[in-house]
Amino acid sequence: MGKKKGKAPKRGKRTGGPSMAERADRHVLYEASVQSVEDEVTFLDTAFRELTGRRARVMREDFCGTAAAACEWVKGKKSRQAVAVDIDPDVLEWARSRHVAALKKGQQARLRLLNGDVRTAATGTVDFACAFNFSWWIFKTRADLKAYFRAVLDSLAPDGVFFLDIYGGSDAYAEGEEETEYDDFTYVWDQNRFEPLSAAYTCYIHFRFPDGSELPRAFEYHWRLWTLPELRELLEEAGFARSVVYWQTTGEDGDYTGEFEQATQGEADPAWITYVAACKGG
Repeated sequence: MGKKKGKAPKRGKRTGGPSMAERADRHVLYEASVQSVEDEVTFLDTAFRELTGRRARVMREDFCGTAAAACEWVKGKKSRQAVAVDIDPDVLEWARSRHVAALKKGQQARLRLLNGDVRTAATGTVDFACAFNFSWWIFKTRADLKAYFRAVLDSLAPDGVFFLDIYGGSDAYAEGEEETEYDDFTYVWDQNRFEPLSAAYTCYIHFRFPDGSELPRAFEYHWRLWTLPELRELLEEAGFARSVVYWQTTGEDGDYTGEFEQATQGEADPAWITYVAACKGG
């Protein structure tokens, strides 16, 4: 589902030459429509300090994709380091050529990209880890998910924190498409199939353009739709001392503000996204 709001693209006719879809870069479109790494890094920095009483220095970004968050992290302060892990060598190469290449030499020296499984990657000890955009839903059994959580736990400093995001609400179970329009493209979140007995969840991201062209299934996901109570129970079983939910606040108009605060209760919104922070120490 879209995390940003955009402007409606102007519709036009196809002209000669490659279409807008043929010229498009799916990773650029994804970052423009789904991610907001500046806000994510601000949240991670603030929440870690709130939970531990100190500043975080070393970050681990799991399922990093283009490693945009890790790059943003090392840009923030000279004391910061990051390790970013993804199993796809192609997207890591894209990250190197686009984001890492744009960093200063000193920033590049404080960043490592690792191609491998997040359950076995040798990241060294980190202050915090994060797995965003529901990427951890790739693990479809309790055993597999718990094994991943234990691997993250082992990589954390004694007072380390593991941050995840999760999506839920009644809309999460409904099959269908949601469109969000931007200046020069339309982002389409397609909840293509949900199977209740296994909670198997198939989703796609499509991009559509003003000239009528389209990038269908630019990204595809085959997940399990986990719930918030399941997540917190498994984190506890994996060995985390406690977990804290950061619920998104609402303004006077009832709309979400984009700000997150610690909460012990949520609202029965049909579609919500929240953060969970799992603390290694008490």
